[in-house]
Amino acid sequence: MTFDTLGLRPALLARLAEQDKTTPTPIQVQAIPHALSGRDVMGLAQTGTGKTLAFGLPLVDRLLGANTRCEPKTAQALILAPTRELAKQIHDTLAEYISGAHLRLGLVVGGASLNAQAQRLLKGMHILVATPGRLMDLIERRAVSLNATRYLVLDEADQMLDLGFIHTLRKIASMLPKPRQTMLFSATMPKQMAEIAGAFLTDAVRIEVSPPGKTADKVEQALIFAEAPARVDLLTDLLDGHRDELALVFTRTKHGAEKLSRKLESIGFAANAIHGNKSQGQRNRALDSFRSGEVRVLVATDVAARGIDIPDVRHVYNFDLPNVADNYVHRIGRTARAGRDGRAVSFCARDEMGALRDIEKLIGHEITVIGGQRPSERGSRPAAAGGKPGAGKPSSAKPASRNRRRRRPGGEPGALRAA
Repeated sequence: MTFDTLGLRPALLARLAEQDKTTPTPIQVQAIPHALSGRDVMGLAQTGTGKTLAFGLPLVDRLLGANTRCEPKTAQALILAPTRELAKQIHDTLAEYISGAHLRLGLVVGGASLNAQAQRLLKGMHILVATPGRLMDLIERRAVSLNATRYLVLDEADQMLDLGFIHTLRKIASMLPKPRQTMLFSATMPKQMAEIAGAFLTDAVRIEVSPPGKTADKVEQALIFAEAPARVDLLTDLLDGHRDELALVFTRTKHGAEKLSRKLESIGFAANAIHGNKSQGQRNRALDSFRSGEVRVLVATDVAARGIDIPDVRHVYNFDLPNVADNYVHRIGRTARAGRDGRAVSFCARDEMGALRDIEKLIGHEITVIGGQRPSERGSRPAAAGGKPGAGKPSSAKPASRNRRRRRPGGEPGALRAA
């Protein structure tokens, strides 16, 4: 199967050929023909499977064919994404395919000037990529209207629910005209997704490329049991083994990401952090430096887990296990992209065993242990070894005292506004 068998117009095929893209991914093969025919599409697929082009190519194709002018302060097509990083990634990808065409493409996300974004919307947009919170800000200021929107895409819809955008999505649904074409893509199917699908989709074709919870086949997963005090030294040893390769490290909190990044910098690593307390400019510069290789280690919170599409990332580390099991799949999906190999190593402490059980239940198997001992096995036989020699060391940290304060679950308290 090649792109020229899917029904795309020659101009887009030429763009694909310029980028040496000839073979579509499974989600693209299944979604593009239905989208070109005008059907609503619900696509279930993990990150890194090519969803952006699965909805982006048919969307651009249809807008090129319509050849209509934009009305002031409107958007003919709206693409909603949960985070700034993912929205910018979608924008930048589509920009490559509309270069030289008459289509206007816009991006509105938090962390940037509202006035400047409103000014850019005055002439209207053929395609507007937005985060839900910032879009509502602009709608409330009457800087943009959805009454001319004929195409809608919800990307990573499950994460929009996780970040608390369900009420915002309901409001947006009530403003959209009918008929329209809607495409909804999600990696998982939480219960609330049925409500969202019912509000946005009409007679949708359902496409499922990868079942929820399935991790990328080429990601080698490993686990080290270690309490928090021992983790920096363990992580340092692991990072030392591949200083010339890109590594993404996930923490549970914004404060933890900043603290760990500074610690790694202080001991000689080219490191930076990305999280919700950073300005949009800081986040963009951190990603650009990581993409170029100037920064080799990027420490991030889950707000960035689905917005980093950098094929050269070879290593992912879960410095803290995520509170939500689905986020484990999205985190490790940042490696082994575009058909490459990757490795994901996770640390687990006593108070994270519940999170580990949820993760292993979701992915359907136990993660190979390469260091430390399961807390329930302390004092008995060592945990089974696996993975590459020297990949991790047993934890030397003492068991946590009963009187020690439990670490309060973190996350991204300001995720809604940060987007």
